[in-house]
Amino acid sequence: MDADLSGAEAQADAAARSGRLDDAHRLLEAAVRETPDRLETWLKLAAMCRARGDPAAAMAAVSRALALDPLDLSALLMRAMLLERMGKDDEAGEAYGHALAQRTPGQVPPGLDAMIAHAEQSYGRFQEQMVARLRGGVAAGDASPEDRARIDRFCTNVARITRPYPQQPSHFHFPGLPPVEFHDRARFPWLDEVEAATDGIREEFDALIASEAAELVPYIQYPDDVPLRQWEALNRSRDWTAVHLLQNGRRIERNARHCARTMALLARLPQPDVPGASPNAMFSLLAPHTRIPPHTGVSNTRLVCHLPLIVPPGCGFRVGAETRAWEPGRAFVFDDTIEHEAWNDSAELRVVFIFDVWAWSLSDAERRAVAAIVPRSGAAGAEGL
Repeated sequence: MDADLSGAEAQADAAARSGRLDDAHRLLEAAVRETPDRLETWLKLAAMCRARGDPAAAMAAVSRALALDPLDLSALLMRAMLLERMGKDDEAGEAYGHALAQRTPGQVPPGLDAMIAHAEQSYGRFQEQMVARLRGGVAAGDASPEDRARIDRFCTNVARITRPYPQQPSHFHFPGLPPVEFHDRARFPWLDEVEAATDGIREEFDALIASEAAELVPYIQYPDDVPLRQWEALNRSRDWTAVHLLQNGRRIERNARHCARTMALLARLPQPDVPGASPNAMFSLLAPHTRIPPHTGVSNTRLVCHLPLIVPPGCGFRVGAETRAWEPGRAFVFDDTIEHEAWNDSAELRVVFIFDVWAWSLSDAERRAVAAIVPRSGAAGAEGL
């Protein structure tokens, strides 16, 4: 027997097991008088009141339990369910959200599986209804597509469907640059030219691979004593490899000499010119059934462009709260200092052409400053893709 269990509570448990609800209720009321600081007893009383069809009394008992521990998951779930039963849908939705926030990731306390599943469904409906209500209040007829995207993200942030993702560069953070996950393509008029070159870039990639001259290197290469556990599974792995054309500002002649049209295109783009760090350009090869874990890049002074070349079904890419499917020939620009991840769940190889460009929000003077400061930092090589 639980050492904290009072005599009245033990008798109440026995009465409940035999279906004598009135006796169990009377005994639990006595038990909370005997042990008013025992949260579990208040929850039993709340459950008994609910079973007897008295949600107001059940709510009062749950409130006493939460006064003892405001973050108790069981009490929070019961409070939300009582609000739902009482027809207070909006309050119940918020309450389910508060309860779910107290879960330990990957762990469900014994006996709470069904309650948590119900909470997730109810909270999801509440969030969807809130977003619809928020969107319905917006008169955005004169808004640009970029405005509309930000307004919609504001709505989903308010409903807690999404959340803010900050820039978290591992080395270089330039202040005042906007933390945008996927940037509006209107800011990059050269994307049309990049997309128009897709077939030519793919042809050069195929020829380079067929020539057996390509130098495929693991994308992640760190010494074993470097504490980067997020890359443990992929460090020096052939599951994620790269064929570099430009790396940390150097032309990789062995590969680049086979890609004349691609190199000519890169020369027309606003790539950073940072000694020992940029520009960078490569073909990224992700093997079947491989996942790249959530991570962030090294500097917010540059953005990264993806031009998908080979994309089998089952591939995906997430930056912050937004997930996109790669589409061959459809390029996009994103901020890699915001948490991002990628996956290839297919049985085939995925290939994306990747290069860096200056962050559009940097002035010319700021770009010159970055190009002067980064090489002097002693960490310029970390800038590479």
